[in-house]
Amino acid sequence: MKTAHLLLATILSGLVAACGGEAAAPTPGGGAGPAAAGETAPAGSLEWAVAGDWRLDTEKARDAWRHPVETLTFFGLKPSDTVVEIAPGGGWYTAILGPWLKQGGGKLYAAHLDPASSDYARRNVDAFTAAYLAKPDVYGDITLTVVSPASPGLAPDGSADAVLTFRNIHNWMSGGFADKVFADAFRALKPGGVFGVVEHRLPSARDQDPQAGNGYVLESYVVQIAERAGFVLEAESEINANPKDTADHPVWMLPPNLSEPEAGSPQAEGYDRAKYEAIGESDRMTLRFRKPVAPAPAPAAPTPQ
Repeated sequence: MKTAHLLLATILSGLVAACGGEAAAPTPGGGAGPAAAGETAPAGSLEWAVAGDWRLDTEKARDAWRHPVETLTFFGLKPSDTVVEIAPGGGWYTAILGPWLKQGGGKLYAAHLDPASSDYARRNVDAFTAAYLAKPDVYGDITLTVVSPASPGLAPDGSADAVLTFRNIHNWMSGGFADKVFADAFRALKPGGVFGVVEHRLPSARDQDPQAGNGYVLESYVVQIAERAGFVLEAESEINANPKDTADHPVWMLPPNLSEPEAGSPQAEGYDRAKYEAIGESDRMTLRFRKPVAPAPAPAAPTPQ
């Protein structure tokens, strides 16, 4: 079952090493049975999906940093929901969402980069298709869509209960289409639907690079983009916070990538890999936005007597 899943992780980790960006998937590891917490979890529960033996050991190892049960619970997801995940990369969350939604009668859309846009995107989509779409018995009937500057939408308008994105906004800022993606998310959601965001967080005292060149984004900047699209910020959480991360380095220098600094960069002088290992994964904002429910129509004026 895990062969294509491992291949996807291998392909993406190799592409990231070549491009110097942030990994879309963990390095492959051997399979394991359910974690102790999942052995007693009811079948079909979120805890059951997180403990699933279809997940890689290296994916499970990151649960301590990514807090999937707490994060998805904070977003208010239900297993019967229609969910859109934007830019799922190697499928770290797909391996949780797919089986969980399948068991609960929900639906998952995976909005990938346009495979025609680059060799990276094509290989990513091909590997994701082999790892997840080809296994509907495990991951359910996942529908692949496109997120790009020119894509028509993430899912049919007004069809989704929730749209989620994990550590992707900096990429859209770099590509100049962050506002477009947020607007697409708004259109895909039903009135009252949730837009769940996790992103590497830049300290509030810093100035925002409009292209997020180091991978970090101001929380206030994300809120501004969301409000322009029509969303309302409903709640924020420190579930994925890491106070050890000072964000004075490119985010991909931290685990799980631990990329070496570019020659001549401020981090290159006296570079010590152990320093970045000790920090752990990045400090992240976790935000829940809501698409407002349309106001009820005004009552008709009384008919003159």
